[in-house]
Amino acid sequence: MELRQLRYFVTVVDEGGFTRAAERLHLTQPGLSAQIRQLERELGQRLLDRGARTVTPTEVGAAVLAHAREALSAADRIGETVQEFTGLLRGHVRLGVISGAATEEFDIADVLGDFHDDHPQVGISLTEDTAENMLSAVEHDELDIALIGMSGAPTGPGIGVEVVLETPVVAAVAIDAPVDPAESAGTITLSALTDRRLICLPHGTGLRGLFERSCAAAGFTPQVAFEAAAPPLLLRLAARGLGTAVVPALAAEEAARFGVRVLDIVDPHIHGRLALVWRADRPGSPAAKVLLGQLRIALGRRPR
Repeated sequence: MELRQLRYFVTVVDEGGFTRAAERLHLTQPGLSAQIRQLERELGQRLLDRGARTVTPTEVGAAVLAHAREALSAADRIGETVQEFTGLLRGHVRLGVISGAATEEFDIADVLGDFHDDHPQVGISLTEDTAENMLSAVEHDELDIALIGMSGAPTGPGIGVEVVLETPVVAAVAIDAPVDPAESAGTITLSALTDRRLICLPHGTGLRGLFERSCAAAGFTPQVAFEAAAPPLLLRLAARGLGTAVVPALAAEEAARFGVRVLDIVDPHIHGRLALVWRADRPGSPAAKVLLGQLRIALGRRPR
């Protein structure tokens, strides 16, 4: 029995037939069938039911399948361990970032560029999505690492979390808007936002989830009139008098540039957190470990 035969067997099961499996493995269909028959002869059992349209594992094949996957996974880990010691990284790393995070402030492109220069044999995928979607992708091993906004909900078991930035959540209104009696010395209570038209990040983002949890604890549902993935657009909408934007804190000069006035949300204060997340309950690939380390160093330099 050879590892390649086990890989062929697993691929046939995954693809549900010999034709697609042969294409995926870059083999001829007769050659692939011959390898599977040889494996069955060596084991003395038929592993596959070959139907007219689909191929499915027999009862014995289903039992063998789990061990075949384990053997292939162990073989991959052996190769990765050797690569770690030789310093030659290969493979593929899948990174996700929340929309709007890849800015000059968080120069993801610079980190990925340096990583590629040091490890040109490693492929890199970059996905931009909501925090909720990417946390789920990390949990289901569809992403290796993600930079997300935390919603305040607990993460699943086995998820590593490192907060790289914590910032207050504020309200922004048009700079020429009349001063509401609820606004006192540049602050506004959370409950004072109850009846306001709000401009927020979309559902699934960490800040939106955090804000809605805070509103629910205060006993009301926020009235969101506009949604957008980019905070600068939220600020421009607020500047045109379309509502009150709920955004991460920004400097007075930046607020003036966008034409808004910033109000600190109090009673309670709300703090958004940007964090790196990854699977900590299982060994990741050497390439993913290295990229995670570089991201932790680069983003960890940011002021809290």
